[in-house]
Amino acid sequence: MSARKPFLFRTDPEIFEALQRWAADELRSVNGQIDYLLRHSLRQAGRFPQRAKLDPSVREHSPDNSESSATTKES
Repeated sequence: MSARKPFLFRTDPEIFEALQRWAADELRSVNGQIDYLLRHSLRQAGRFPQRAKLDPSVREHSPDNSESSATTKES
């Protein structure tokens, strides 16, 4: 699996609290929720990197909290 790139993210405290509640509802960390939302938005916009679609080691949690491979999940 490729290395994950850390970066600093600043947001309004109210946005962060809303993300915390949403992440907890879906049994994810805030970081995992942000990653999920970014991947979902990129896929919706047709901008999801092709490498991730082809790499079976890249996995993502689906909305029902089950894991599915990026190669088998189409949007």
